[in-house]
Amino acid sequence: MTRLVFGLILAILWVALTGSLTPHNFLFGAALAALVLAVVRPPSEGVVYRPRPLRLLALALLFVTELAKSSLAVAMTVISPRMDVKPGIFAFPLTVDRDLEITLLANLITLTPGTLSVDVSDDRKTLYVHALDCADPEAQRRSIAAGFERRILEALR
Repeated sequence: MTRLVFGLILAILWVALTGSLTPHNFLFGAALAALVLAVVRPPSEGVVYRPRPLRLLALALLFVTELAKSSLAVAMTVISPRMDVKPGIFAFPLTVDRDLEITLLANLITLTPGTLSVDVSDDRKTLYVHALDCADPEAQRRSIAAGFERRILEALR
């Protein structure tokens, strides 16, 4: 039942993203959804996610806000006559410990301009992040912890 619901949601998302509400496009989206769900492994035994729709919406809004702010910051950095940046990699200690949460956090960081998730430690307790401007890595850590990581925990637990 759950896979059917996810498949339907993915097919609807496909139609929304392509902007074509035709029966053929919906069926193609459903076929893609079935393929994706066949490849994706189910969550580990004992791991229970309790997604909260309003909290997920708050996470999405936070991402859009961070996307806009960081896009503007990167654009200003690129067009400035003096690019005064200090790129670097910093270690971010993870509070999230489940595969889905770590993956979601790493992807949100990577999708935000100016940052890139590089690696997760073998013990899954540290995420290594490359930042375009790593002058203050502690501020970056605080921002990620108070923003994306906190919202992920609120949305999925």
